[in-house]
Parts: sequence; C-alpha cells; structure tokens
Amino acid sequence: MSEADEVARVAAGLPPYAVSLGIGVERIEAGAPLLTLDFAEKVHGRPGFLHGGAIGGLLEMAAIAALRMALAERGAVPRLKPVNMTVEFLRGGTDRRTYALGRVTRAGRRIANVSAEAWQDDPARPIATAWMNVLLSGA
Repeated sequence: MSEADEVARVAAGLPPYAVSLGIGVERIEAGAPLLTLDFAEKVHGRPGFLHGGAIGGLLEMAAIAALRMALAERGAVPRLKPVNMTVEFLRGGTDRRTYALGRVTRAGRRIANVSAEAWQDDPARPIATAWMNVLLSGA
C-alpha cells in the first residue's frame, strides 16, 4: 500500500471527536501516522493558546492511531479499550499548527503501552507528552 493510501486509510478511521477538533493526518513517519491540529476558535483556550483538552485529545488520537497501525501490521484487529492516560503539559501551545506522533512501547496479547508527543515548531521541544495503557480485547 502506498503512503498516500495509508494516510487516507488512517484519516478515514479517525473518530468523529478527532474530526470535530480538526485533527488530520499529514504523513506516515517512523511507522506511525503524524497527526496535525491547526489552531482555530474551537480549540482556543486562554488568549493566544491552545486549550489543554485539545492537546490531550490530539495526543490520545496519535497514540491510538500508532497502536492501530502497529497491530494491523501484525494482522491483529483487537478492540482497544484505554485503561489510563497521563498527560504532561510542558509549555503552552500557541496559535500555530501542532503535530503529534505516537510510539508503541509494547504491544502484547492483552495490554499495550503507547507514548505520544506533541510539538509545534521543533520536535525536540515538545509542548506535551502522554503515556497510555490500552487493553486489547477480542472483536
């Protein structure tokens, strides 16, 4: 499957929540979808900054998208049930495009551990990070 087809497949699989926030898929990077969120009135927090809930939502979607892609590569299609998620806000997200990338730390038969980072101008300076534990169950 070409990268463009993979990007379209991932974008089509985003839930309505992600679509309502304006989250999109830019490309596949390091084997995971690179998600984007453009600054808009609907994700506006305090003046000139992104709302923390929008950042958390972007991180959650990046983690889930990375996990789905990793599981699909091994032919698994389990139902994903998030157990917990911890978000660390490192600096304020300002009025520009925000990127997020998830990384699967471990995907066993029943539990998966995923991390995600969000940044704006420089991936080496994240605005927030997240850790997520997900229960993998039969469809």
